[in-house]
Amino acid sequence: MKPTYVALSLLAMFALNPAAWSAPQATAAAASATATAIEGALPDRTRLLFWTPAEQRVGYQHMEAIFPGRSVDAAATPSTLRVASKPLDVAITWQGKTTDIAGYMQQQNMAGVLVLSHGQIVLEKYALGLTQSGRWTSWSMAKSVTSTLVGAAVKDGAIHSVDDAVTTYLPELAGSGYRDVTVRQLLTMTSGVRWNEDYRDPAADVNKLGAAVMQKGDAGLLDYMARLPREAEPGTAFVYKTGESDLIGLLVSRATHQPLADYLSQKVWQPVGMEQPAFWVNGPHGTAMSGCCLSSSLRDYGRFGQFFMHGGKAANGAQILPQDWTREATTSVADTANTDHGYGYQWWTGPNGTYTARGIFGQAIYLDPAKDLVIVQVGAWPHATDAALVAQRDAMFAAVAAQVH
Repeated sequence: MKPTYVALSLLAMFALNPAAWSAPQATAAAASATATAIEGALPDRTRLLFWTPAEQRVGYQHMEAIFPGRSVDAAATPSTLRVASKPLDVAITWQGKTTDIAGYMQQQNMAGVLVLSHGQIVLEKYALGLTQSGRWTSWSMAKSVTSTLVGAAVKDGAIHSVDDAVTTYLPELAGSGYRDVTVRQLLTMTSGVRWNEDYRDPAADVNKLGAAVMQKGDAGLLDYMARLPREAEPGTAFVYKTGESDLIGLLVSRATHQPLADYLSQKVWQPVGMEQPAFWVNGPHGTAMSGCCLSSSLRDYGRFGQFFMHGGKAANGAQILPQDWTREATTSVADTANTDHGYGYQWWTGPNGTYTARGIFGQAIYLDPAKDLVIVQVGAWPHATDAALVAQRDAMFAAVAAQVH
């Protein structure tokens, strides 16, 4: 299965079993208010995989009204993003045809595109009803956020080292295929534990895990992952495993003694100066969807990219991540058998020091440290992944990078 489908499977398993969902934590009234405030009916969560374009447009902006979860508090005083006096006029050539950013967004069915050059907004466009204050779901871009919280926990001393055994923090995995796997190997998905990520196969691990978590929450996650056999030595083989992203989130929560969303607010959203509260979907029993489904504004996605690219510093200059964390996290240590990209700590690595947080249906945060460039796009592709749309997206990244200095 292609890794671009990740994170959809587990959420889909939850969505397709409405009885498994608990009521949203302190969000029922807000969800009701949201439902009456937005145009059109909220889409049926049991059809998550099959939302129409119109349903995507509403649902991706209002996950808090559809699924339970936790709010991520924003900063009391947001950090300032300067807006360039002259916006970037980018021409994107793909398959022999050239279009501007408006044409690109229409062809990609994008809700928003943001470009930060040296911390300044040089391009910001919205569509599909999204506004500057609105939120859009991340899909698997959340994996890169979760791995960043591992770095924050290391800096805090809650996690001693990424070379610690996973069982130091999740003792339920002792004696399992994870018995001598390190936190680093979870981050790079090189545990050596056998896994089937094909969500189209009812017998695949990703679907069986979904059923286990629906029944028992975190206990179901740990019980299922502990029963997986090992097929390779830890650190030797990359296999994309949504279950391991879920383990990372649980590990951070255990180490920091707080919900993942609360730790994100404490270590990133507030000190970095995010201007809008975010929302992170929870599964049944409050299980954090650490590999998926963080909803944020376009500008705050950009702030996150800039924060990470600049070494993990707060708006006041305080160091939130370890000094070398960004370099470590974006060094390709996993052979993905793909010449176009490698894999670091839940980040996809590219050529010339670039790296990307990616999510299905077109979500991406592209970072080019050499150019001090952040590109964010959020949208609603008609399919979870599409080779042609991926190629056009990459052409847009290249076109923007070529025009900034």
